[in-house]
This record gives sequence, C-alpha cells and structure tokens, in this order.
Amino acid sequence: MAFPAGIDQLPLNSAGASASFTQKFANRGTTAGWDKIFKEHKGTVDQVSDIFYGNHSGTSIRVTQTYDPTYHDRYHSEVHRFSGYHLGEQGFYGFAFRLQDDWQFSPAQSYNLAQFIANFADTGCDDGMPTSMVWIIGNQLATRVKTGTICHQGLTEFKNLATVTGGKWHKVVIQANWQHDDTGFYKLWFDDVKVVERFNISTTVDHTREFQLHVGLYANGWHDDKQMKGTQPFRQVWYDQIGYGTKFADADPDHWV
Repeated sequence: MAFPAGIDQLPLNSAGASASFTQKFANRGTTAGWDKIFKEHKGTVDQVSDIFYGNHSGTSIRVTQTYDPTYHDRYHSEVHRFSGYHLGEQGFYGFAFRLQDDWQFSPAQSYNLAQFIANFADTGCDDGMPTSMVWIIGNQLATRVKTGTICHQGLTEFKNLATVTGGKWHKVVIQANWQHDDTGFYKLWFDDVKVVERFNISTTVDHTREFQLHVGLYANGWHDDKQMKGTQPFRQVWYDQIGYGTKFADADPDHWV
C-alpha cells in the first residue's frame, strides 16, 4: 500500500540532520507489553481473538465500559505506555480501532479513544492533565492540542473531521512536532485521508515532563455531562496495531514490517 500524501518522511533532529528511523513501540493487539492496564468501576480490558485488524495480528484489545447512575467518578478502560512524547520531540503515533456494531451515536456525547497525559499534581495547578486527545462526539472524529503552561492552559480543537462507523475498523495516524511556541506542527490522517494539517503552531505545554500514551475507551461524556445521553449504557471498542516512532510506517497499521 502506498503512503498517503503530505507525509514528512524525513523528520529532522535538533541539529537539522535527518533523524534515523525507528519504531519505538509496537503492540499487535495484546495486553502484554504495556506499563499499566487501567480499569475503573465496571470497565474491562481483555485480549481477544475473535475480532482483529486485517491479517496482521490475530488478536486485539477489547475495552468496555458500563454506565452506572449511582457512580459519580470517571470511566476509563485503557492500556498505558509511560513513554509517549516530551517537549521538543517529533514523531508518528497510530492505532486501529473498531466500535461495536450497534454503537449508538445519537444523541451526541463524547467518548475518548486515545490521549497523551502526565501527572502534575505536584504543581498545585492540575492533576492528571491530558494534552492531545482523539475522541468522537456523535459520529464525528475530533482531536486537539493543548498549549500555554500548566497553570495557564489553552486549547486548540479540531472537530467534525470525519464520520466514524460502528462495526468497521478505522485507522488514526498522528504526526506531531511537540513545541510550546509557534514552531510546532500537528497532522492527523483518518483512514489514509489527511483531515488535520496545521503548521507554525504551539502543540504542547511549556514543560519537559514526559507525556504518557493512553489508548482505550474513556467515556468522558458520562462524567463531564453528569449523565448518559441516549439508551446504550454498555460500550465496547477494539484496538489493534498500536505503534509509534520516527516514520509514518512505524505508526500506520498497514505498513508495519
């Protein structure tokens, strides 16, 4: 399969020389190899073999969450990689995901699919602080970057990027140059179509702490809206071919070697 257009295949290092290519992390749909598996309340995270992406792995990670009107905390079901990115780094990050066949999209509510996050409880300004996220609201894909400082944060959101379908595998690939000034850039491909491309922007906060990569279902709308919208309290998502590195092929599920 050919690469989609608009990819910076030769990222530069801080000295201006071409960086060497390497896949820094790869997971072929298994619960092994993660730094943490995180389940809140009735959430589940399991490795399964009945549904997986293409002909690649033979397994996938199935995550679920169940709404409980008597529960008032958060709804994470995720796998965590403690290394994701830090300020000044550049890379590609990707995964395949599949919503359940009968996923109820309306009325629109937010469900997070992946995020970069770090703990800033020691700063007195925040606790677990996500920066870039990928989510759906209704049937529309969305993403964002966070800017500023820990105590004075700003957001740039990109919404209504593409339509997500239940019962179908989709791919997300992000290319980012993580800078706190206007020298960064942020791109996102959805099913090989570039839906975000922004240059000369701030893409992360002004802090050198490592931001972890968390992949999985976080039913954030249930918590943030203090209610479940619609009539579907049980949600499940499958994930496969999760990877990142310094070239597009490191992150795109269809180009792994």
